[in-house]
Amino acid sequence: MRRVACPAAWRRAAAAAGLCAALGVLPAQGEPGRPQSEFPVATDARIEQQGETVRLTMALSAVVAVDAWVQAAPDRVIVELPSTNFQIQPGARKSAGFVSGYRFGLFTTDKARIIIDLSQPAAIVKAEARALRGGLGELAIELRKTGRAEFLAEARARKASAPAPVAAPERPPGEARRTVVIDPGHGGIDPGTVVASIAEKSMVLDFGLALKQQLEAGGRYRVVMTRDDDRFVPLAERVKIGQDEKADLFISIHADSLTQAQDVRGATVYTRSERATDAEAARLAAKENQADAVAGLEPGEEDPDVAGILMDLARRETRTFSGVFARNLVDKLGASVRMHKIPLRSARFWVLSAPDVPSVLIELGYMSSPKDAELLTSPEWRGKAVGAVGAAVDEYFARERASVGQAAENRHAQ
Repeated sequence: MRRVACPAAWRRAAAAAGLCAALGVLPAQGEPGRPQSEFPVATDARIEQQGETVRLTMALSAVVAVDAWVQAAPDRVIVELPSTNFQIQPGARKSAGFVSGYRFGLFTTDKARIIIDLSQPAAIVKAEARALRGGLGELAIELRKTGRAEFLAEARARKASAPAPVAAPERPPGEARRTVVIDPGHGGIDPGTVVASIAEKSMVLDFGLALKQQLEAGGRYRVVMTRDDDRFVPLAERVKIGQDEKADLFISIHADSLTQAQDVRGATVYTRSERATDAEAARLAAKENQADAVAGLEPGEEDPDVAGILMDLARRETRTFSGVFARNLVDKLGASVRMHKIPLRSARFWVLSAPDVPSVLIELGYMSSPKDAELLTSPEWRGKAVGAVGAAVDEYFARERASVGQAAENRHAQ
């Protein structure tokens, strides 16, 4: 989990917004139509070391199935449960012995995960939920120090399985509307940046849903969300959704943080390039590209480029369109909200890698900035920013229609 300092202004903003979360992970919203109150509840987390053994326990409202395995690079233990409502006490101890920390949250609509970070190799002695009186249960994870060779052998024996792909609805035949895919970053067990109990994953989801509502209101666009609730979606699946939907635009939404520079403020628009425009853009891309690892998946790699002149031409054309939209987006956002001093940048973002889908990534602001903090949680600011992005989408497609019409006129004139 990535955390930044908690300025007093952030705490006031959090209180005003009425947002809270245990240990920086907001409660999972769960499956549509199934209230979180129906999920088993996990409370009273305890972690302790005894000799070369570390034991993590949680009280459960019911006995659940438990699966656990180790993973290398980075070294960790993955514990998988059915969807669980984590109500862990604030201030619970998070480390002991060779366990440097742990985090938890919804992984898919029907699964939750606890990820235990290791400072030294360890073996799983026990991973179970045992029944207690009254129908209650207790989750017990017991780990023991082991050698590097044994740990790596166990990690190779079982690799973490990728979650089921998010099913993308088929594009209706004869659909004339433009398709826009909105991609709220992070989600589920990956909270993104967390400040004063406010998680990036929730803030960008609210923004994405508001943008969807605005774009659909005019009737000109078909809008698809990579996620519309608090679930984790792997990077490759996000890219695939854009391609499967034959998206005309892909807009990924995030909110950055800089722990050592709380005076840095403003929104930034990013496009994809093999070489970053600057060190800060490279750092951000590297951080965002680690989203799968944060959620306990094996570190992923982009699909290898398809060779050939036609693919190269398609990629160049797509990046040209991405650049056109990005510049238009900077203009529209700049007229409504504060922008970073370098508002248009590029870097090697995996989520923007589709060679056939014009794609941009919007960093709405810096959650580490107390001034940006108040804006990012403000419905008034969100309304202005959503309106600006919507206007940029309208103008982008209006220019495209105009250019197509002009080309047709030129052909007729010949």
